[in-house]
Amino acid sequence: MKKFLYFITFILLISFPAKSENKNIELNNLFLKLKTEQNIIIASKIESKIWKLWTTHPSEPTLTELLAEGSYYMSQNQLDNAHKIFSKAIELDPKWAEAWNKRATVYYLMGNYELSQNDIDVVLSLEERHFGALSGQGLVQSALKNYQLAIDSYIEAHKIYPAMESPIIMIEKLKTLIKNQSV
Repeated sequence: MKKFLYFITFILLISFPAKSENKNIELNNLFLKLKTEQNIIIASKIESKIWKLWTTHPSEPTLTELLAEGSYYMSQNQLDNAHKIFSKAIELDPKWAEAWNKRATVYYLMGNYELSQNDIDVVLSLEERHFGALSGQGLVQSALKNYQLAIDSYIEAHKIYPAMESPIIMIEKLKTLIKNQSV
């Protein structure tokens, strides 16, 4: 019986890194496609696949469920509940970028821009290609009136996801805002 338990433990230990490795390979392939895809419909399908991978925890289905629960609270504008859930997910796996990203979004919606930026910094340290966090950073920096930093964030998001239209729109609005303020 003891040998069987060791065997099961060994299998579990070697299968989780494989799942994570496969996820990274899949993400890398999707990002390569996203960077070159100009058709917005196809690009949005690639984006959806990336979000699915980001919001699915690589080894713990209960964390995926926790993230979904927090997202539900966020969609119902129950921001305190969403904050608690995302903080719990971060506590359980501090290396899961999407838990940090969701909490950054909640902080932004609460008007806690500095805390939102702090969480975005963690997201980008874990997943530098996170176009959602880069776009969110653009919003945060706009709210803090750091317009050039916001533009820089949108430029980075656009480099990763060229077919996404919102960064270009926001860059133009911010450039106009800066120009009008300097007159």
